[in-house]
Amino acid sequence: MKIVIPGGTGQIGPILNRALTAAGHDVVVLTRRPASEHEIGWDGETPGPWTEAIDGSDVVINLAGRSVSCRYTPANLQDMMDSRVRSTEAVGAAIAGAAKPPAVWLQMSTATIYAHRYDAPNDEATGIIGGNEPGVPGYWAYSVKIAKDWERAQQRAETPSTRKVALRSAMVMSPDRGGVFDYLLWLSRLGLGGPVAGGGQYVSWIHDQDFVRAVEFLIARDDIVGPVNLAAPAPVPQRTLMRELRAAWGVPVGLPATKWMAELGALALRSDTELLLKSRRVVPGRLLEEGFTFHHPRWQVAAEDLVHRVRTSR
Repeated sequence: MKIVIPGGTGQIGPILNRALTAAGHDVVVLTRRPASEHEIGWDGETPGPWTEAIDGSDVVINLAGRSVSCRYTPANLQDMMDSRVRSTEAVGAAIAGAAKPPAVWLQMSTATIYAHRYDAPNDEATGIIGGNEPGVPGYWAYSVKIAKDWERAQQRAETPSTRKVALRSAMVMSPDRGGVFDYLLWLSRLGLGGPVAGGGQYVSWIHDQDFVRAVEFLIARDDIVGPVNLAAPAPVPQRTLMRELRAAWGVPVGLPATKWMAELGALALRSDTELLLKSRRVVPGRLLEEGFTFHHPRWQVAAEDLVHRVRTSR
């Protein structure tokens, strides 16, 4: 197949690009800074020669959007919103205008769309959409609004010949440098990978190989439309996530951090505590119902595999 990946040079794009290219597909990446023959320039907003790559393609996987690893200032939050919504609208317009539109459009979304909660997991059918939770910082609601507007931009696109799926993805854990697993492993190796603010908040995650397999599954299944949670079936409390990661690497202890210590750390790293403190308890209801089988459903075994791959590749 010919597969076009707008925004394919971020953290997730190379994971998909490597796997899909290895499987024999023709992968084209849309990026602001093309650096190879398989990359085409675009600005994520306006039409241009890049639309020719979408016309005649089989699959579009749109990953475009500013990284969430930043301070959640009003300007950065607006940039997150604009980069996601405008790029989705641009992709939708290109598909709508194609003489031969792709069969399927997989649109990146986020598990952050669900409410901050501890009591029960969020699946697609019964999960609670966030934005109105009591006792959380007000700006957390804007993150949910970004997710909702992001998905709405895909829904509104007039693409009757193209099946649309929104990928409500949890944190994708891979051994690649610069990703979330790399960051968590770095903290653990420094002895700082303990519970944050008690560590009871849930972390939803998915192993990179299962993420790729889920994408391939959704491409192949032409009867699945709408939002799909891409998350392992066993989210874990943050304290458990870090304890089992430390055990996989062989670090005996991890210093805990209070909420204010997390605030200082996030400030130093130019990140935001929402990424650490929001309880994302998300499960893959639709994937399991449709018969998808996870190779890494439990965090302990997934962490051991990722640690092994880090040790053998660096």
